[in-house]
Amino acid sequence: MKKMWRTLLAVILLGLAGLAYYLWKQGPTYRPAPPPPAEATAPSPPAPSAAVEAAVQYPVPEQTDKPLPPLAESDAVARDALTDLFGAKAVKQLFAPQEVIRRVVVTVDNLPRKVVSAQLMPTRPLDTPLRTSVEGGTLMLSPSNYERYTPYIRLVAMVDAKVFAAVYIRLYPLFQQAYRDLGYPKGYFNDRLVAVIDHLLDAPQSTGQIALVQPHVFYRFVDPDLESLSAGHKLMLRIGNDNAAIVKKKLREIRKELVTLGPEVK
Repeated sequence: MKKMWRTLLAVILLGLAGLAYYLWKQGPTYRPAPPPPAEATAPSPPAPSAAVEAAVQYPVPEQTDKPLPPLAESDAVARDALTDLFGAKAVKQLFAPQEVIRRVVVTVDNLPRKVVSAQLMPTRPLDTPLRTSVEGGTLMLSPSNYERYTPYIRLVAMVDAKVFAAVYIRLYPLFQQAYRDLGYPKGYFNDRLVAVIDHLLDAPQSTGQIALVQPHVFYRFVDPDLESLSAGHKLMLRIGNDNAAIVKKKLREIRKELVTLGPEVK
């Protein structure tokens, strides 16, 4: 079970959150967000749309053989799994110690959006600088920047989609509860996850080096079409076409498992 836990957290936390952190913190799309209200653990999302409130498309079968801890008490299990994988020192340095599952759900939900909250990321801030170059007086995203993502890409590539699905089914009630607590009382997290995967699979490829501008502290894309993309699509551009191809291949494998977990819903 520990191996399955580690696989799940690796693909979700590192495959999405770890890469997304670099995107939001250092490059285009990052917006410093005000601290959330003291009584809230997540920003108030817009009212759920009709699509969110629609019937469940991809149901996840219920598991009753082994009870899960309540969502509010699930951090110890998550931290233990991370410690088994990375070691106590790395977990302390890299990951937020509280509300791990809630933060993962917020991260997944935010990938198709324009603005994200850095305060709710499941990872701690890192100091790795964005790699840029200047060509003909124009600031560019350096191709060497893609190398920073290599450890995460390798981790994503090694994930077994069927193992992921098995652990996901087991832990699904925690993700579902966190998603409804986020402000989607009629929403279904597996449907949202499939939709976010589809969104990432639809991300464009870069056709050359990407020009940047640094009006203040953070970088932005010069091309207004690129700057208007979602955080998730910018993420796929920033990791480079080769890395994005690896991620998309794994996302397709995972999606295939997610949409066949339960009986098809017409």
